[in-house]
Parts: sequence; C-alpha cells; structure tokens
Amino acid sequence: MSKVLVVFGATGQQGGSVAKVVLNDPELSKQYKVRAVTRDPSKPAAQALEKLGAEVVKGDADDAVSLAAVLKGAHTVFAVTVSVLDAVDKTPELTQGKAIADAAVAAGVQFFIFSTLPDVSKISEGKLTTVEHFDLKAKIQEYVRTLPIRQAFYVPAYFMQNFADYMAPQPAGDGTFAVYSFVTPQTQVPLIDIASDTGKFVGAILANPEKYEGKSVIGATTLMSYEEAVAEISRISGKTVKYTQLPESAIRGFMPPLVADMLVGMLYYYQDYGYYGAQTKELVQEAPQTARGKLVTFDEYLAKNIPACLK
Repeated sequence: MSKVLVVFGATGQQGGSVAKVVLNDPELSKQYKVRAVTRDPSKPAAQALEKLGAEVVKGDADDAVSLAAVLKGAHTVFAVTVSVLDAVDKTPELTQGKAIADAAVAAGVQFFIFSTLPDVSKISEGKLTTVEHFDLKAKIQEYVRTLPIRQAFYVPAYFMQNFADYMAPQPAGDGTFAVYSFVTPQTQVPLIDIASDTGKFVGAILANPEKYEGKSVIGATTLMSYEEAVAEISRISGKTVKYTQLPESAIRGFMPPLVADMLVGMLYYYQDYGYYGAQTKELVQEAPQTARGKLVTFDEYLAKNIPACLK
C-alpha cells in the first residue's frame, strides 16, 4: 500500500517541486501517493499536478476543519508557510505553522517535514531582529520539535529566482545594467533553484526517513558572492551587468518601510554572519551530496531564465 504524502503549498515553488519530484520518481512514486493541498484546486498548477497523478484537495491552514480533512489517513506531511513581508501583524504565519503541525499530530501522521530557515535573531545574538520571515519559521521549527511526531527539516538556500525578482538587473542608463544593493560585492549567498530542486532534497528525506529523523537538511547547490553571481548573469546574457553598491538609505527608498526593515536586516545577516551562520561554507559544500538527483547549476538556471530586462 502506498503511503499518503500530504504536500501543503502544492501550487507554490517548494510544494510544487516536492509533488512533481515524487510523482516522477520511479521509486518514490511507488512508496507515496501524493495528496496536493491548495486553496484553489481550479488553478492551472493544481490541474497539472492532477494530470501527473496527484490527488488535489482544497485546504486552508486557517480552517481547522479543512486541515483535519486533508490529513485524514496521511502518513507523511511536507509543510511550508508563506511569509507576508509587508504585514504589520506577523503572527498569522506562526499560527498557521503550528496549526498544521497540531493537526498532523491529531491525525496520527507518522512523519512531518517542515521547510524552515535559520534563526537570525539567535545567530546574531539579538543584533538583528527585523528578519522576521526567517525567525518565524525558526520558531515554528522549535515548536514542531516539542511535538510527539517524527520529524525532519528542510532549510533552503537563497533562491536563484531572486535574481529575476528584487535583485534583478536594472538599466543603468548607458546601455548597461546593474544589480544594486548596499552590502559588499563579496557578500556570499548559497543558491538553489527552489522550484526545481526542493523536491530533490525533500525526496532524500522521503526515501530514508530514519536517516534524517530529527535532522535539518540543507538545500543548496553552491556558494557564490553577489559579485560572482552578477558576472555570471553578464556572461550568460551577453549584456554588461555590474554589481553597484549603494548607501543603505538609497536601497530603503525603493520599498515600503516594513519590507525595507526586513530586507536590510536580511542582507546585513548574509554579509556579517553567513546565510547558515559560521558553518555556511562547510554546510553548502556538503549539501549537494544529500540531494536525490542532479541539481540545477546557476548557469543552467540563467540559460533558461535570463531576467526579462536582459532579453
């Protein structure tokens, strides 16, 4: 009998990757039946998962009744919570994460996998307290560790997709392009194609839950400085792209105060403490060995996803 794997956020990047990897894996697809949870089963992404063989169900972390329904008969859960960066009240994410975990325990789920992030406040010894989208996930992880359920944690790196989003190159006005930030060009971040490779790391946990029980699996492909990343964007795109360091005040002027506080704190964290703390380099070097399948390199990601402004 296949074990029911409930995937929350199945139409998002992380949940979608987990669902697709399991559905397409010759071994995992025999071990697990994917139950994909989404607030809107009519979405194209949900329908695509259904065509691949997933059971698509409607569920909402804010609705205890729907959580009980989607978790009925489940063996394993993959859960991810969504951060709302411009929200004044950050407690809903914490509440939702705890609700999913509590419902899993109540339903008799055997194994719980949560997508988490480093505890910035703790690692920085209280110097950085505005990186709440990291800290909230760390608090949910702490809570899950107190529950009577077997568990493991997935800790994804900096998304390659960020270079097509808030770190996308901008026209510099002279035919060239620039990636702007206030941290040093040598600031390093671990990278992952979150939409393709999340499932490869989580798949390793699913294939051998006893090995990873109680552990955190680092989801990263490589460690690269912003300067190096921008040089790769320039090489792959064939356009002149440079990294330009601006004053913090200039960066803040591009976004709402709440988002600016989070982003500024996050970037200082990368620069001064390392994405995974003091052991970042060692952890990222070891991470690819865990993955179940070949990981997407940054060059490969860029070749398929050159930022729109450079096309």
